[in-house]
Amino acid sequence: MYQLDLMTTDGCHLCEDAIAVLQHGLTADAAEVDLVDIVYDEALMERYATRIPVLVDRIGGSELDWPFDGPQLARFLASCASCGG
Repeated sequence: MYQLDLMTTDGCHLCEDAIAVLQHGLTADAAEVDLVDIVYDEALMERYATRIPVLVDRIGGSELDWPFDGPQLARFLASCASCGG
């Protein structure tokens, strides 16, 4: 199972678009995606404030920056350490 975090914050319209891509590209039994609001962590704010949304492989740490579409998501998932890709 993919273990992913989506770096986001309230009111981010691009984050809503990224969530839609994830909803179409993932199944519930294939992935666990946590929405991480960066506003509550100074280090996350420094790292992601100008980049969100960013999808992060929780195990391997690889990142997929927005904008991404279904095929880019599939390639990212194929390389994720959380599934041995």
